Amino acid sequence: MVELSGILGVVVVALGMVLTPGPNMIYLVSRSITQGRRAGMVSLGGVALGFMVYLVAANLGLSVVFLAVPELYFAVKLAGAAYLAYLAWNALKPGGVSVFAPQDVPHDSSRKLFTMGLMTNLLNPKIAIMYISLIPQFINLDKDHVLFQGLILGSIQIVVSVAVNLAIVLAAGAIAVFLSRRPSWLKAQRYMMGTVLGALAISLAVDTSGPAESS
Repeated sequence: MVELSGILGVVVVALGMVLTPGPNMIYLVSRSITQGRRAGMVSLGGVALGFMVYLVAANLGLSVVFLAVPELYFAVKLAGAAYLAYLAWNALKPGGVSVFAPQDVPHDSSRKLFTMGLMTNLLNPKIAIMYISLIPQFINLDKDHVLFQGLILGSIQIVVSVAVNLAIVLAAGAIAVFLSRRPSWLKAQRYMMGTVLGALAISLAVDTSGPAESS
């Protein structure tokens, strides 16, 4: 029912998205380093729920809502751009700290970790664009059960993203130790991530295409 080409396409898209520095990666890495792997995994649970919310919403007509109310679509895009710009500034500002630099911060409860993971994902413009614009391109409209195809392809994306993010959570501590012994690498990582986030924020803010053009 779901073509192999569609499955492979979603896997490639999911890998490209999850490996690009963004709010989810920053939050999961920071929580894992400052509060341990368990905190990172609890936060990942919230991120995973965010994926599921988008999956269900997109397949039940979120794109239709955005088409009917384009102002809402642009509001989501601008909110996401502002969030990315904020993260970029935190990375690039004088005295900024790398996401891989251990910090002494108050430990959050499991409920707060989970909730923050959820909200970080729901406010992530990359995820909204992926579910509304990219994944639907791999659905075969000539076959039946379009809704089922969308749910299957979205589930594959979730599995790929959660698996990669789990690897990042488990490796964050080791990466932090490696970079802490190489201050110049840590600084380069901070500037590189800040630049990527800033470029994404600008690209999203100046993009005037509506949901119809995006899909």
